[in-house]
Amino acid sequence: MNLIDKINQEQMKKDVTAFNVGDSVRVHTIVKEGEKERVQIFTGIVIGRKGTLLNASVTVRRISYGEGVERVFPIHSPRIAKIEVETAGTARRAKLNYLRNRKGKSAMAVREKVAPKA
Repeated sequence: MNLIDKINQEQMKKDVTAFNVGDSVRVHTIVKEGEKERVQIFTGIVIGRKGTLLNASVTVRRISYGEGVERVFPIHSPRIAKIEVETAGTARRAKLNYLRNRKGKSAMAVREKVAPKA
């Protein structure tokens, strides 16, 4: 194994939650203010994933006070405490950039994943 690969494996998180584009997620970020640390939650829809392995990042979008807010989170960052999936959604494309042009409820409209019939 290459030295760089070994360092990358040490930096990667072992307990990453599986989620896809279109899912509603809650990202728990650790915010440091002075000497205190607290956990801040950013809730929104995953509109894109980028990168692989250690360089993987996710773009999450939400509507806050009528204004669209997007944040890009590196998945394996030590500042990310955890990522929870609220609702699983289905997307027919890799990036949901078309949600940026929408307003109101349609801006957060992604079909929920239907459980397969038994």
